[in-house]
Amino acid sequence: MRSDDDQDDAEKRAHHNALERKRRDHIKDSFYKLRDSVPTLRGEKSASRAQVLKRAADYIQYMKSKTTSHLRDIDDLRRQNSLLEAQIRRLEKTRVGNLTLKDYSEEISVRDSQESDSSYSESEMVEGMHQVYTN
Repeated sequence: MRSDDDQDDAEKRAHHNALERKRRDHIKDSFYKLRDSVPTLRGEKSASRAQVLKRAADYIQYMKSKTTSHLRDIDDLRRQNSLLEAQIRRLEKTRVGNLTLKDYSEEISVRDSQESDSSYSESEMVEGMHQVYTN
């Protein structure tokens, strides 16, 4: 009976040790993955767990501020686009003679397709239209 209990205890201990080893290996692998995800630690084999956690936290803060900055830039660009679209709509509504900006753009496009060596930017078209109708 005693040997059965001893054997059961040994099996339980071996099972517990195997589970604990598996848990430690999983934690170690997770630290390696985290280390390799942080640009300043990538490939650095001797980084301690404390260094990995510190630099990962620093990197997260850096990326948060970068994301915030990019979101501000996106908002600024959206506002700029809205202003430019409103300006385009005003210009399209403004008629100079019988020719609108849209008509002028189409006319330039036709001319461009006939003269393949010349191309006009939007600002050049607007400037050209302005010059044609102010002279």
